[in-house]
Amino acid sequence: MQIRIFRTSGFQIALFYLLLLSVTLLALLSFVYWSTAQLIDRQTNETIEAEIRGLAEQYRDEGLAQLLTVIRERSGPQGNPLGVYLLANRRLEPLAGNLSAWPDIQADDAGWVEANLQRRNDASGALHVIRGRAFSLLGGYNLFVGRDTQARDDFRSTMVDALAWALVPVLLLGLAGGAIIGRYSLRRVDAVRATSTEIVNGDLSQRVPLTGSGDEFDRLAQTINLMLDQIDSLMTGMRAITDSLAHDLRSPLTHTKSIIEQALRKGGDPEAYRQALAQTETELATILRTFEALISIAQAEAGSRQLTLDCIDLSSLVNDLSELYQPIAENAGLDLAIKVSPDVEIHGHRQLLAQTVANLLDNAVKFTPKGGQIQVSLERDDTTVVLTVSDTGPGIPQGDRDRVLERFVRLEDAQDIPGSGLGLSLVAAVAKLHGARLSLGDSDPGLQISLAFPFEAGPV
Repeated sequence: MQIRIFRTSGFQIALFYLLLLSVTLLALLSFVYWSTAQLIDRQTNETIEAEIRGLAEQYRDEGLAQLLTVIRERSGPQGNPLGVYLLANRRLEPLAGNLSAWPDIQADDAGWVEANLQRRNDASGALHVIRGRAFSLLGGYNLFVGRDTQARDDFRSTMVDALAWALVPVLLLGLAGGAIIGRYSLRRVDAVRATSTEIVNGDLSQRVPLTGSGDEFDRLAQTINLMLDQIDSLMTGMRAITDSLAHDLRSPLTHTKSIIEQALRKGGDPEAYRQALAQTETELATILRTFEALISIAQAEAGSRQLTLDCIDLSSLVNDLSELYQPIAENAGLDLAIKVSPDVEIHGHRQLLAQTVANLLDNAVKFTPKGGQIQVSLERDDTTVVLTVSDTGPGIPQGDRDRVLERFVRLEDAQDIPGSGLGLSLVAAVAKLHGARLSLGDSDPGLQISLAFPFEAGPV
């Protein structure tokens, strides 16, 4: 478990930010250290130079005796413990001060010397890091004034300790925080993985648990659950379609098989073969129509990703199909009234729209009793194009209007009427493809089906 935590993206991200924070902290403290060290060195230099000027003035104004007195005072017990002084003759032999010998160190370009020197008043004999500057006086005397850099060294040590004490808690807290984040992420991911495993094993009812926090894991879980709901719905629909298709195709296939067997039993009678072939053709046509309807529904549900939608003259399409069904309606003893506004155009798929209108007219003709009326209308306003087909048939009960839009659903009153139960399913799929609103209502008596297309409609 611990090794898995270290491999999580949450822990690695926390580790990255910890590294970034550490580098930032190190850079900040380094800048503070550098700036403060420069300030200390500058102040030390200014102090040394001021003392050199002062001592030179003492020598010039009051002579060597006064200079010796001042140096002894400043380098003695009452003087500055960090001050370093040495007055030497022309042979660099010490005359006064607290250095044991003249510094035998080459000065830098600015004339400054920084070296490990022994102070005369230090009984331990330890070497001190001294920063100072030499100055020549009139008369061949040499003066060295410096400062013990112990304060600067103490500051450096303090800064290093501060950096260590700052980085260690940051590292520990960062690692602990990363482990907590990694553990939390791992727990949420494990929940998704466990649910996925159960789904892979066949339990499609499982869903990813939500914590209610509304964080990114909850939002991801909600999306996954919606996807699983859709997959479950599609699988349920697929099973229902398979069962219904097998049931609906069994009768025509069994009938076809029976026709062929009877023709074969009759021997070589050409008329019997002709009749058998004709009946077989009729049954196969029914099966083909079922498959064609399913293919059309699948195309409509696939959407504009697989279909090209063009500008369609819907007025011309509705008029042509209505005129095609006019003699069929007359032969059935029905009155078909057509009221179509001219020049109504929408973006759509011509073949699927034609099948939709044909299905609506075919259902109206099949379910309207002799002497009834069918009305087809197409109207347009500023925002909507409405196609309506109404009849004076038995209609559809309010409670069944959503159900009849599903595949292979046929009401009890329609069992004796030829059909596959796919007509209104295709209408619903095509309506969804074109962004149309499908509504089933009463026409007092009868059924009224309306498709309301957006005027600049549909996906382009």
